[in-house]
Amino acid sequence: MLRFKEYLIEAKEGKNLHLEHLEDEVLNNGINGTRGAINFLQSLRDMLAGSSKKSVNVTVKWDGAPAIFAGINPENDKFFVGTKGVFNVTPKVNYTDADIDANHSSAGLNAKLKVALKYLPKLGITDVLQGDMLFTQDDFSTEIIDGISHITFTPNTITYAVPKESASKIEKSKMGIVWHTTYSGTKLQDMRASFGANIKGLTNTNDVWFTDADYKDTSGTVNFNKSETDKITAVLSLAGKTFRKMSANFMKQLMNRDDIVTLIKTFNNVKVREGQKISNTTKHTSDLIKYIDVKLQKNIDSVKTPKAKQAKKQTKDAVVGFLSSNKKGLQTIFDMQNHLVDAKNMVIRKLESAKGVMDTFIRTENGYRVTPAEGFVAIDQMGSAVKLVDRMEFSRANFNAAKNWTK
Repeated sequence: MLRFKEYLIEAKEGKNLHLEHLEDEVLNNGINGTRGAINFLQSLRDMLAGSSKKSVNVTVKWDGAPAIFAGINPENDKFFVGTKGVFNVTPKVNYTDADIDANHSSAGLNAKLKVALKYLPKLGITDVLQGDMLFTQDDFSTEIIDGISHITFTPNTITYAVPKESASKIEKSKMGIVWHTTYSGTKLQDMRASFGANIKGLTNTNDVWFTDADYKDTSGTVNFNKSETDKITAVLSLAGKTFRKMSANFMKQLMNRDDIVTLIKTFNNVKVREGQKISNTTKHTSDLIKYIDVKLQKNIDSVKTPKAKQAKKQTKDAVVGFLSSNKKGLQTIFDMQNHLVDAKNMVIRKLESAKGVMDTFIRTENGYRVTPAEGFVAIDQMGSAVKLVDRMEFSRANFNAAKNWTK
């Protein structure tokens, strides 16, 4: 079993509100981010090959929703529940049903938070925890899958299924939640996130089914064999060669342009939604520049005054000119991302080979299709963390899925 011991201090002001895909570290943090991504993958390879000299820990990404924050507010010693809005400048902290009505008008979220407020105090939480809600009782369905009756629930995109004969505890529970992050501090606004939730001290109750996000291999030890180790090493070698081709000057310039980085990531996500892998990086670079040109032209067309049009035209000309004069640098970025994705997916496939505590499916027009877990989170010894998600599998489904409730 891969053990989760290290802590994560990450994201905005120490809050675990968003994790980035490993390959996007190239765009997020340039040369240093790319080096860090390669190091992550090398450490994961060594860990799975049984030759690791330093710890990289792995947790499972459960596809729960909404994200729930719950525990004792250190400022008044009162129990609360909420969403990430508890960290707002004007915090949305809910101590009563009336608070939930005032802070969260969306019917689906409102109902989920009221269930959480009613039953989570029974766990005896003494700090502040973050988790993903998996179900309340109105989410349950009974489905026949492969001839076996299952209790199923679909909190977000993935459908979780438990054979009915072993689902008695879940069926009796009023809600289910996976805890993954602990917060510490004397004020909510100043709290820092530690990736991991020690649930051993929580009180067991029939009303709440809960677990942590630690990676659990219930089928035995998951390891790379020699052939698999050689294959991922070869990919990482290609990544190393591409890394040496990256222009430090271009990457530095790009890191100073958050607007351009956002446009690049948006375009890449368009391809994910369409299920298109970046196979031809030269064409992808040209298509990116065309996409940005059209998008920025729409900004020009959306304003009326000559002064505003001229300002937006200057922006467009500068952005498109910068990208057009750095096509080689962009292509190298996409080549690097491809190598990182190839190595990442090898790690994911191996981690997925462990039998989880629940079966996972995606609903299709023709019934259920087996799907792996949403993905994993890798944490290094310094507390840095990245998502390990097969974007062609899960992210595409998540982008295009119709949600059953409003966040």
